[in-house]
Amino acid sequence: MKKGIVLMENLHSIEQFENLKKGDRTIFVFSADWCGDCRFIDPIMPTIEENYSNYHFVKIDRDDFIDLCVALDVFGIPSFLAYDKGNEVGRFVSKDRKTQQEIEAFLDGLTLS
Repeated sequence: MKKGIVLMENLHSIEQFENLKKGDRTIFVFSADWCGDCRFIDPIMPTIEENYSNYHFVKIDRDDFIDLCVALDVFGIPSFLAYDKGNEVGRFVSKDRKTQQEIEAFLDGLTLS
């Protein structure tokens, strides 16, 4: 991934989700435009993406993919699910506001093969 401004990829389909989760070190970020706590982390996400450039970050709009959220037990946003080679390796799921330190602690705590 190039250094500098990083723009998180947006999820467009369930098929794309299935393909992306089979890849290496993918972080799915569940969000919504109306979510104040999601907007709170927007300014810090480019820094997090740059600091953790060994991960692929993908934004999932909760309203566009509500069935996926239900299937994955993601009932609060913003939330983060981590996958590596098709396996879920971590989740930071709640309806609470997240800080940069909390998000980075989650990423630092992931155990990858």
